[in-house]
Amino acid sequence: MEKLYNKSLMLETPSDFHPILKFYFLDAIAHIDYTICILSFNILSPRNMMNMEYMRWRIDQEKLDDRNIFPGFINWLKAEHPENFERLPTIWKEIYDTDSEAGYRSFRIALKQVERQPLPPQFFLKVVDEMYDKNFLKSLYKDGSLGKLIESYRATLS
Repeated sequence: MEKLYNKSLMLETPSDFHPILKFYFLDAIAHIDYTICILSFNILSPRNMMNMEYMRWRIDQEKLDDRNIFPGFINWLKAEHPENFERLPTIWKEIYDTDSEAGYRSFRIALKQVERQPLPPQFFLKVVDEMYDKNFLKSLYKDGSLGKLIESYRATLS
């Protein structure tokens, strides 16, 4: 938790991130937070209850505008731009790759469908670092590499 909450976007301008990428960036951070919190606090702690309310709210938010193209975009990157796919954060590759077993199970991160063991701390250290990697953050802007690629993908859908 300390690793996650010592990170900052102070040197970034999230309002200039591509709107779809911004949603899924914050969504991944929220799922990381939720998964850590349910491992750290009683399930009925106020912290976890607030997180659950956000997670329920985000289900509807995911359907707004063109946000629902994101899973397809990740798989398109895998097929059409594998070098860009490989540079994505692990959480995006695992959760949205249709060939992966990983997913959000009751809002927590699960790398296998029937995972019974909690994720190791090293997993969280890795995904937090990846989500705040400077090159990754630069790619999230509207004119960044992922911002341009998601617009190219959107054009293929028209």
